[in-house]
Amino acid sequence: MDITDWRKKIDEVDRELVRLLNERARVVLEIARIKKQGGLAILDPRREREVFQNIVDANQGPLESAAVQRMFQQIIEESRGLEQDLLEKKAARKTAVKGR
Repeated sequence: MDITDWRKKIDEVDRELVRLLNERARVVLEIARIKKQGGLAILDPRREREVFQNIVDANQGPLESAAVQRMFQQIIEESRGLEQDLLEKKAARKTAVKGR
C-alpha cells in the first residue's frame, strides 16, 4: 500500500470513530435522563475511575495508557457537558411552563 491508501484507511477509521463517539453520546444522554429521574448527580467519580480502568485494561498499544487516558478525559468532559445541557434544557422548559 502507498501513502494514499494509508490515508484512505485513516479516513475510514476516523469516520468509524465519529460514529462510535456519537453512539456513546446517545448512551450518555439516556443515562442523563435516568440520573434526572432518580435525582442523581451528573458527576460520579467512582464511575469515572471505572471508565479509566476499563480503557487502561483494554489498551494494547501502540498508544501509551496515559495518552489514551488523556483522550478519554476529553471525551468524558464533553459527555458531562451533554448531560448538563440536557438537564438545563429540561429545567428551562419546566420554568417556562410554570410561568405560563
